[in-house]
Amino acid sequence: MKYTILIQWSNEDQCYVVSLPDLPDIMQPCTHGDTYEEALKNAQEVLEMLIESYLEDGQPLPEPQTLDKARVKPIRNSLFRP
Repeated sequence: MKYTILIQWSNEDQCYVVSLPDLPDIMQPCTHGDTYEEALKNAQEVLEMLIESYLEDGQPLPEPQTLDKARVKPIRNSLFRP
């Protein structure tokens, strides 16, 4: 499954914080890192642990959000004519 990982800089915490919006049942942000790369690595580890926990508990995995082309509205601008 392909889950969204949201990594943002936190001025308050002076680090990158990670949220997993497809998994709303966990505390957000769920991990962090001093660098973007560290935050991503930590996010992948948390995601793996959560998936393993869901499977061990016999719970269905949440459906990941996807970008649906049908939901994306084209930008209308007078500079661009169809």
